[in-house]
Amino acid sequence: MSARPIVAITMGDPAGVGPEITARALAREEVWNCCRPLVVGDAGVLKQAIAVVAVPLVPHPIDDATDAHFDPAAPDVLDLHNVNPAELQPGAVSAAAGRAAVDYIEQAAELAQAGMVDGIATGPINKAALKEAGVPYIGHTELLAALTGEERVTTMLATPGLRAVHVTRHVPLGEVAAYITRERVLETIRLTDAGLKDMGIPHPRVAVAALNPHGGDEGLIGREEIEAIGPAVEAAQAVGIDAHGPIPADSVFFRAIQGEFDVVVAMYHDQGHIPIKTHGFERSVTVTLGLSIVRTSVDHGTAFDIAWQGVAHEESMVEAIRLAAQMATHTHF
Repeated sequence: MSARPIVAITMGDPAGVGPEITARALAREEVWNCCRPLVVGDAGVLKQAIAVVAVPLVPHPIDDATDAHFDPAAPDVLDLHNVNPAELQPGAVSAAAGRAAVDYIEQAAELAQAGMVDGIATGPINKAALKEAGVPYIGHTELLAALTGEERVTTMLATPGLRAVHVTRHVPLGEVAAYITRERVLETIRLTDAGLKDMGIPHPRVAVAALNPHGGDEGLIGREEIEAIGPAVEAAQAVGIDAHGPIPADSVFFRAIQGEFDVVVAMYHDQGHIPIKTHGFERSVTVTLGLSIVRTSVDHGTAFDIAWQGVAHEESMVEAIRLAAQMATHTHF
């Protein structure tokens, strides 16, 4: 591999666990082995987080990304100076913290679009804090889609041994069936195939889950498999995608874990989230597929209940950084 990619790491909501898991991740050798990390955040907050988790690091504040020196003992922080550490209230929703978190994302996205970093790994943000700050987006995916001008994006969850992509995400369960159309399923399969190729998997094997019990039982328990999911799989196969399904959801994830498939396309939020988090909660990450930039993220929230207590685990952040580096170099680690 050529020079290690530069991965921008956003600290997330400074009142949450983001600064702590960032500090812990920066102390991990495998992070530096796979990339050159550049923290986008507030140097004063990161300094406090380093003290809380007691890792032997001294942050190196910079005002321009080109000044980064990538020293493992003194990680670079593109310092936006947008948080007063003395006024920060750990574990509390605040407009100031929500706005700061968005500033980090916007700056990282700008660096990625300019080619100054090769990918971004994002810390957790808080929906309530975004609302308090007047931010018109519910989370990272919607904000990044707006920043990059992309209309068709989706989320992949990944943990060692299992990946899942969702046709629908934040849709009430009673409304999901209306969203399962041939076009939506096919679009998700296409995004999934392209995303796994970016991860260094040249010929992804894509399993597509059924929506209904027993795969609809030939229309006896629902017709979405016949009218939408099956035709989408056939259309994907027609353009060379190695897609399979619809496969009953109660068996498809087991088959993927056994190595038969590289990814499962799930029809709704919990259909994909429950298997991923059961199989490997602490190491699960998310990836936004369909963006013009590489973006991965921890697969957990701000955890205000344990924030700034020095107990948050960094495994998901480490995995998010590793995956961003992998996608940036099209290398399957």
